[in-house]
Amino acid sequence: MKIVIIGSGNVAYHLAKAFSQKNIPVTQIFGRNELALKEISEEFKIPFSTSEIAHADLYLISVNDDSVETISAKILNENALVAHTSGSLPKEILQGNYRKASFYPLQTFSKSKELQYEEIPFFVEAENAEDLEVLRNLASQISKKVTISDYEKRKYIHLTAVFACNFVNHLFARAKEISDSQNIPFDYFLPLIDETVQKIHEIEPKSAQTGPAVRNDQRVLQLHEALIKDEEHLKIYKTINESIKKMYEL
Repeated sequence: MKIVIIGSGNVAYHLAKAFSQKNIPVTQIFGRNELALKEISEEFKIPFSTSEIAHADLYLISVNDDSVETISAKILNENALVAHTSGSLPKEILQGNYRKASFYPLQTFSKSKELQYEEIPFFVEAENAEDLEVLRNLASQISKKVTISDYEKRKYIHLTAVFACNFVNHLFARAKEISDSQNIPFDYFLPLIDETVQKIHEIEPKSAQTGPAVRNDQRVLQLHEALIKDEEHLKIYKTINESIKKMYEL
């Protein structure tokens, strides 16, 4: 099966790397960013192009959501299977007479960060059983966790991922702003962060909650609010504490 990856960002890079590690040949990687494409090409020995999309059996579109529809219209091979890797888009966003699908890896991707691909959940969807099996088999060569999922379920998976990953990372960034403002090394907090994440492998998140809000400790809550000078930090602090209180009916 001839595979073309469209895109040169984090997801495209990691797909190329995962396929390379499993000796799954990729015919081409296509995109607009020649420098990024060249780096991927040289690292994984994949031909690249910024001008012409190669003929393939399967096209995996790994670009930002706003570009999926436009780039999908450039694929003219009506006999191909075309899948995007977005968690928030339906397969019907794809513009062409080919067979449409989705191939969604549930993970946060950065080029500089090593990943254990076999632990990444993949969610696949297609228009027919044969194509679904093709995608399931492909994902299963990379990951031990492959699930068939339609768009209705997948969009809630993506929403949950935003809460569990993007929002949490934003709080890490805000926490670092506070520690930096007081010249406190952020490294001090890494064991706490690691333990917080590790704990929910064994305990339900709701049961694992600690801190002044779940105790309704007004003295500490008021002390913290008095310490916070940044308006955005204060808004976040109050909003999340109110959410915690409501969850535990305090």
